[in-house]
Amino acid sequence: MKGQIMDKKIIVLLSGCILAVFLLAGCGNDEVSSEYNIEYLNKDKTKIVDVPYEPEASDTDGMIKEFLAKLSSDSDNVEYRKPIPNGVEVTDYSLDGVMLSIHFDADYSSMTEVEEVLCRAAVVLTMTQIPGVDCVSFYVADAPLTDIRGNIVGSMNQDSFIENPGEQINSIQCTTLKLYFANETGDGLVEETRSDVYYSSNVSMEKLIMEQLLEGPQTEGAKSAIPAGTKLINVSVVDGVCYVSLDENFKNQDYQVNEAVVIYSIVDSLTELSTISKVQISVNGDTSGTYRDNFKLSDMYDRNLDYVVSLEETGVTEEE
Repeated sequence: MKGQIMDKKIIVLLSGCILAVFLLAGCGNDEVSSEYNIEYLNKDKTKIVDVPYEPEASDTDGMIKEFLAKLSSDSDNVEYRKPIPNGVEVTDYSLDGVMLSIHFDADYSSMTEVEEVLCRAAVVLTMTQIPGVDCVSFYVADAPLTDIRGNIVGSMNQDSFIENPGEQINSIQCTTLKLYFANETGDGLVEETRSDVYYSSNVSMEKLIMEQLLEGPQTEGAKSAIPAGTKLINVSVVDGVCYVSLDENFKNQDYQVNEAVVIYSIVDSLTELSTISKVQISVNGDTSGTYRDNFKLSDMYDRNLDYVVSLEETGVTEEE
């Protein structure tokens, strides 16, 4: 068994909102020593719990079948819950090299976002303990699993759920974001407060903001200021400056949106964070050239709320 698996120090948690969670030891299982664990959920289904387990099978295929069966069955301990819930079935699996593909029925999609993340983490962390299984991919009704933006999740391994290997706690947290999108006419910014945004501690707040901006607004009378199809390459913060690298689709211009509105949709959203005072935007890491006519990519831009307008000014009444 690989050393890094033996030394695994990770627990994935979810909560209704920001919640600190501590690594749990299985009740009554402290004296049990095993090379393997089954990852169950705690009674409240807010975190994952390592429960030592000694498999009956010794071959890879036998262990895959046995572990999947355990993940779909409740523990003997009433304090633990199975991560694959009732109604969700594993329909097939295959091992190609070190890649384990697990197929679920369509009911997998009926899980809430919180339930799905917990289930996925528990399955990956359990199955990648098996010798010969290094990574796992999920399929739902024979289609690759996608995230809420429609992007394919792809293969996952133990590191997919670790922010810092030395940290014992990873959390799924909840926050409220203030974002800025273009108004319908493209000559102003509309403020949108987005509540109950869940995110993994693996994701930085600046990345979360950019992902939410690229996802588009939820407010009637607003639209995305960033050109359609733009993807985030990288985002980082150094000494109060946020460096945002977008792909070449950022150059695809929608001239119905003012160039300043595009820039300050990004800048004003990011500078809502107290850790960010300036923003520099690049295309594939290249800061040469000018965005349209007036905005040099090499410049660092300060917060500027001059373009923010109310929904009433745009002729739209805000609705819940």
